[in-house]
Amino acid sequence: MSKGKVYLVGAGPGDPRLMTIYGMECIKEADVILYDRLINDELLNYAKEGVELIFCGKLPGKHELIQEQINELLVEKAMAGNIVTRLKGGDPCIFGRVGEEAEILANNGIKFEIIPGVTSGIAAPAYAGIPVTHRDHATSFAIVTAHGREDKGNDYLNWSALATGIDTIAFYMGVGNLSHICHMLIKHGRNPETPAALIQWGTTTKQKTVTGTLETIEAIAQAENITHPAIVLVGDVVQLREKINWFEKE
Repeated sequence: MSKGKVYLVGAGPGDPRLMTIYGMECIKEADVILYDRLINDELLNYAKEGVELIFCGKLPGKHELIQEQINELLVEKAMAGNIVTRLKGGDPCIFGRVGEEAEILANNGIKFEIIPGVTSGIAAPAYAGIPVTHRDHATSFAIVTAHGREDKGNDYLNWSALATGIDTIAFYMGVGNLSHICHMLIKHGRNPETPAALIQWGTTTKQKTVTGTLETIEAIAQAENITHPAIVLVGDVVQLREKINWFEKE
């Protein structure tokens, strides 16, 4: 039996209309789909009849399947001759562990493609009326994970460079570490009055955005009960939301 092929696909940030055409083709052609928690389930409606659906969702501290099991399933299903689509929220190359999965496939001689997706660090702010760059406010932008490898603790980042060298910063998975993020940015030179926002369930009908400053955003987020999934956005561009917020007004 000949080996199948694996498509490592970014499913976008939540709004199913932001799925790429190529990504949708991969859903329609798949014999097996392994999908994550943060993809929009509406996308699965486009799969063909008889497709095998495997949920690989991850919650903080609780994984339906651990990464090693996901890797094994990708290999097993492809070795059986299937077309396999691995659906990941956002873009698979941005904190999606796609590199690890691609390495496993390469090690086993399995053909694969990486299909980019729209990442939440750009899409969620856009839907909140906050462009991450702007000629008057921000000429640099960084995407940062708020959760490093466990053996590195909370201080794996170059906080000095982030605080003083980057105009707009998007922290993924940052709600639980919001206090630490704000403290470290201020400690390393960021103005405490720098605007900040939290965007929960960005680009979906459940989207909720709160704004404040590095000094105030933690208390505001607690008062508004902002939980994961949410993007933490820091930078002067946040102030543009007051004028150009569009999605939450519809």
